[in-house]
Amino acid sequence: MYKLFVMVILVLAAFCGEALAATSDEQAVRTIDRALLAAIAGNDKRAVDRLTDALFSWTDSDGKTYSRADVRQTLPPAVNQREVEAKVISYGHVAMVSSNRDNVYALRIFVKRGQAWRALVYHEVTSNPPPPSAAAPAASTAAECENPCKTLPYKPRNAAERGLIQSWQALETAVAAGKGADWAPHAADEFIVVNNSRMQDKAARIAAVNRGGASPAPLTSATMYDFGNAIVMLAEHQPHDGKPYHVSRIWVKRDSMWQMAVSFQNIVQSAPAKRP
Repeated sequence: MYKLFVMVILVLAAFCGEALAATSDEQAVRTIDRALLAAIAGNDKRAVDRLTDALFSWTDSDGKTYSRADVRQTLPPAVNQREVEAKVISYGHVAMVSSNRDNVYALRIFVKRGQAWRALVYHEVTSNPPPPSAAAPAASTAAECENPCKTLPYKPRNAAERGLIQSWQALETAVAAGKGADWAPHAADEFIVVNNSRMQDKAARIAAVNRGGASPAPLTSATMYDFGNAIVMLAEHQPHDGKPYHVSRIWVKRDSMWQMAVSFQNIVQSAPAKRP
């Protein structure tokens, strides 16, 4: 009986310790996020530099991506995201903060190195849904998909990246086939996707996949940052028709499955459009 009591106490202590750590991390991320937004609003490049990771990148609403060195010189344009509700989700050493002011959405990805949290990604998307007549559901049909469904111009560096790619290819294959039930296991419950024409949560995305007819845009390049049970994926895609777009994603590993938690997508307005 005594041994059982001790085991229960140890389990509770471990659980409480993890809960306290998660709460502490969320508070730390909220604090640095507020500081980052204040620095951006005040055009304080030095403060932004102190709050960002060495690998930091910033993508503005026109889809232009700036390096940390670029930001040190000039802060890109951004819509003020202060004093609006921000959603914070912690994934161990990666945290996602998302907010929107009207139709302008902002994703801030923070990473923890040692004991310090720093911003790795700032990604802004202006989303303008098409009029109802232009957004009529497509017929449920399958679409062709070689890249990214079967092949990719990216070689995984470890088992985690191989697992992520396997899950992602299954997800995109489901999109091409119009099978929302096959897509669902590869997306986290808190999943959101934001692009220039829509913001969808998991339920809305499943409904969109079920309508079918979507051909996933081929991947042209990707960079992945591995933080154990979470991977930040920055990617460039070139649709079969139109301009390329830049994507920021977070993947999390749950029950041996890699799931996409967020996808912010921006058309690169300055790039030429591809024509079939």
